[in-house]
Amino acid sequence: MVHLISMRLVQTPLILMAIFLITFVCAWLIPGDPLERPEGQRPPIEIRVAMAKQYNLDSPGSFLAGYIHNLLTKFDLGPSLQYRDQRVNEIVASGLPVSALLGVAALLVALHIGLVAGVLGALRPGTVLDLSSLGVAVVGVSLPTFVTGSILLVVFANLLQLAPVGGWGTARHLMLPALALGLLPGAYIARLVRLGLADVMASDYIRTALAKGLSSHRVLFKHALKVAFLPVLSYLGPAAAFAVTGSFVVEMVFAIPGMGEHFVNAVLNKDQFLILGVVLVYSVILVLFNLVVDVAYAWLDPRIELT
Repeated sequence: MVHLISMRLVQTPLILMAIFLITFVCAWLIPGDPLERPEGQRPPIEIRVAMAKQYNLDSPGSFLAGYIHNLLTKFDLGPSLQYRDQRVNEIVASGLPVSALLGVAALLVALHIGLVAGVLGALRPGTVLDLSSLGVAVVGVSLPTFVTGSILLVVFANLLQLAPVGGWGTARHLMLPALALGLLPGAYIARLVRLGLADVMASDYIRTALAKGLSSHRVLFKHALKVAFLPVLSYLGPAAAFAVTGSFVVEMVFAIPGMGEHFVNAVLNKDQFLILGVVLVYSVILVLFNLVVDVAYAWLDPRIELT
């Protein structure tokens, strides 16, 4: 376990450096003028020259060196070229809690949908419950997030009026976005649980436990589900990555004031500072989350040695 954590901590800076450099190249190559305002107005040439010199926008090497220096010495993600009166640190501080809450809620929804549908399908193969769980999985995997979100808005917000159309501030605002974002990973989890649990329940030690008189519920939840959950645990890393990237689309659909709107606008307006800041913050979160998943995987099954 200590070796695993040590190796991951050594790899983390290298992974983050690779992500940062790739993002920097992509952000620099995006067509457009970062000094042009969203409404298409350009500042006078004198101001443009001064701003380009101030932010090193004419020299990729100087820009990169200055950015890394400020990041390492001050943890300063730089100014936003689009939101002229705000720095990237302030934008991240205001938007990240919203996006994080949405991502956590989506993962909880995915786990709930996946575990319930997977267990019901594995225990009652070929029945209506099994077919229903497979239907949920097929729908969740087939539909992209923006389509799922739009359907949920039309049905539950517009027709049934059970949830707000958009916005943020209450638990009711969180229900539909979390469901839209959690349905796809929930579908994958349902398939993993159904297949894994069906194999485990057919194993010899489970049949032996049942033959000794242990209740089916105890065998299911204390023994079988723990083993069947291991593939789900390994999938939580990619699921978290999907929750991060998918939240950008969901936030735009439901008008949620998270990081998604800022990131999309940053790409459209070539705001290099904001692009790099958002990607770097999310990269750190995902790398640390994957470390937690790996540690939990090794703790649940000590026979597996992760390197």
